[in-house]
Amino acid sequence: MNRYVCIHGHFYQPPRENPWLDEVEVQDSAYPYHDWNERVTAECYARNAAARILDDNRRIVDIVNNYSKISFNFGPTLLSWMQDKDPEIYAAVLEADRLSQQKFSGHGSAIAQVYNHVIMPLANAKDKRTQVIWGIKDFESRFKRKPEGMWLAETAVDLETLDLMVEYGIKFTVLAPHQAKRVKPLGQEMPWRDVTGAKVDGRVPYLCHLPSGRQINIFFYDGPIAQGVAFEGLLNNGEIFARRLTDEFSAANTGPQVVHIATDGETYGHHHKFGDMALAYCLHYIDSHQLAQLTVYGEFLQKFPATQEVEIVENSSWSCVHGIERWRSDCGCSTGGQPGWNQKWRAPLRQSLDWLRDRLGPLYETQMAVFTNDPWGARDQYIEVVLDRSEENMGRFLQNITGRSLREDEKIKILKLLEMQTNAMLMYTSCGWFFNEVSGIETVQVLKYAARAIQLTQDITGIDLDEGFISRLGGVISNVPELKDAAHIYRAMVKPSVVDLLRVGAHYAMTSLFEQYPSQTNMYSYSVKSEQYDLKEAGRLRLAVGRAMVRSKDTWEQASICFAVLHLGDHNFIGGVDYLNADEFTKMRTLMTNAFLESDIPSVIGVIKDYFKYHNYSLWHLFKEEQQKILNQVLGSTMDDIETSFRQIYDHHYPLMQIKNEISLPLPRMLMTVVEFVLNRDISVVLEAEDVDIKRFKQLVEEMKRWSFKRDQANFSFLASERISSLMKRFSDNPDNIHLMEKIITILELLAQLSLDLDLWKAQNTYFAMGRKIYPDIISQAGTDELAGRWVKHFEHLGEILQVNITA
Repeated sequence: MNRYVCIHGHFYQPPRENPWLDEVEVQDSAYPYHDWNERVTAECYARNAAARILDDNRRIVDIVNNYSKISFNFGPTLLSWMQDKDPEIYAAVLEADRLSQQKFSGHGSAIAQVYNHVIMPLANAKDKRTQVIWGIKDFESRFKRKPEGMWLAETAVDLETLDLMVEYGIKFTVLAPHQAKRVKPLGQEMPWRDVTGAKVDGRVPYLCHLPSGRQINIFFYDGPIAQGVAFEGLLNNGEIFARRLTDEFSAANTGPQVVHIATDGETYGHHHKFGDMALAYCLHYIDSHQLAQLTVYGEFLQKFPATQEVEIVENSSWSCVHGIERWRSDCGCSTGGQPGWNQKWRAPLRQSLDWLRDRLGPLYETQMAVFTNDPWGARDQYIEVVLDRSEENMGRFLQNITGRSLREDEKIKILKLLEMQTNAMLMYTSCGWFFNEVSGIETVQVLKYAARAIQLTQDITGIDLDEGFISRLGGVISNVPELKDAAHIYRAMVKPSVVDLLRVGAHYAMTSLFEQYPSQTNMYSYSVKSEQYDLKEAGRLRLAVGRAMVRSKDTWEQASICFAVLHLGDHNFIGGVDYLNADEFTKMRTLMTNAFLESDIPSVIGVIKDYFKYHNYSLWHLFKEEQQKILNQVLGSTMDDIETSFRQIYDHHYPLMQIKNEISLPLPRMLMTVVEFVLNRDISVVLEAEDVDIKRFKQLVEEMKRWSFKRDQANFSFLASERISSLMKRFSDNPDNIHLMEKIITILELLAQLSLDLDLWKAQNTYFAMGRKIYPDIISQAGTDELAGRWVKHFEHLGEILQVNITA
């Protein structure tokens, strides 16, 4: 068969980690999930690792790993997050590449990506090289093989970038059809044929000759089909999707053809709910009906090398009809926004970052030249540390690039220099320019990387680039009048995030009032070792005084800090952290402890102010996650009081409210608020419990059906889905527990009465696996074993509820 189909998914999220903490902080807009990485993983990345194929009754008959049947790339920074936060899905992605090699003649589904999604034609030569090297090294570390292809951010391309890719072993890339300029048969003295305006035949690969004499293969995906998938509802039906792909083959061409598309991977599940299922069925339909052979780019190239050559449209991309202007000017491409908004901020933002980069580079080069004769080569190798920050590996890296023993301060300086350069690249992540407003979370994120690079530079050299940078940001005008410009945004949204060792110490001191830490603990990308700690309590008042060694895991910078923090109750904290010598600390500790034991709180506060002066801290200096946690704890008693009051009102007035409800008279809004609060709270408590109280749950379901009020649907659905998943996992570990299976069935039947939008994906996965591994053995005993027969009856009923057909 000479008809092939390849579907490529570009799976990517911008790096979202706080640059000082190496952690993604809570993002309220992703509710009910912790952050957008977690949400998109749940809606897309996980779904494609276990995609459903349905029968005619819309019941699951198979679960497949889509990644093993398509071509894909994952952003390296996303995989780094996934490895830590969702190792099960991370493992499924890696496993898919291994399985695909068995299917596609030894060629894997995965291809590499330039490291942090930089628009390569806008990068300088040094950054281009590092982006390619880091992308390849990251890929090799994860997939344990060399990549054949590499994805360019936004398919933004120029010849210099392609040349670098080939230099490091890349064989092909994928571009949009309008990025082809002209083509001709390979090796023949024939005239070029103009194919601008997306007229290129994307069903064959092309060879692009580069200025250096190197060459690279390029695939130009089918634009109309990709557009249909992303924006025109082609994922509404997997069979129609399959037919649309296979209808694109040319009947006149009897030679090998590959119809292929490339879209954002998030299209399959996040942008389009159930898109993962449409993709799974499309692949299944093509395969089972032998409409074409599924392939990946590497396999097709090996079987059918390019017979055409191409010249590309340089400085072009797939998501900007103006080339690459979307990332440097107000070209008109945007994601919308309010009437009258513009993107004039893009140009001065890039100019500001270019100004910063061009000052960081020479400083880095000069400072690093003391330790190595190849500063930029050291940066290229630093991906080894980014991938493995163990002390042993970092020490080995430092030894390798310098070739000598180093003092501790020298090690810290080298690591700071390399972290500065890492952030100087991260600040060019393309998403900072993609959207409609400079105050968006993606643009604020790139400004945070800039701030981290500036801070590290000042630590190393004493040179403060902050004010020069801020002055340039003043020309980056926001569409939101009250936000003024990027300088205001930088001061309001970026500077409060800046962390140093003292702030880590303050965080440790304040949180120690609510959590008992071991002698040594980790706090994000820092470690804290307690050297002395005293906690005094008097009623609601608490005082913590101590010393601790705070150390950065990224730069190895460390310092012994002294602290004192007074909690006056509620959200009132007064604290100080500074570098005090032993005598100062001892004196401060004695004065403060004595004053506290004598209930002389004004004196305690006075000692804090005297000893810590300009290094005073409050609740607002805590990291975001712990701010919420402590505020919730502080508000706990207040919420308990409110709940008690509401329950008294609810119980006292229930008979009257019930009568009004039964005769269809509307309740006063204040009383309806009480009903909403009490019942929403009660149902949440039941669903949060590890062992669901069935009797209480039944009562609450009946009560909720009785009242017409605003339910916390999102929260209920999230909690119920997690609880069912947890119970199914427990059942899978103890399959003989028929009572537990009956309980799960009862809970699901009760939940059905609440019309929730349940996410039963994990529960269905567990059930399907049990259906394959456990069900066949037990059903074989059902004819002679009454207990086995009962188990089978309940299990099949559970499958009906979960909409899984294990008898197919």
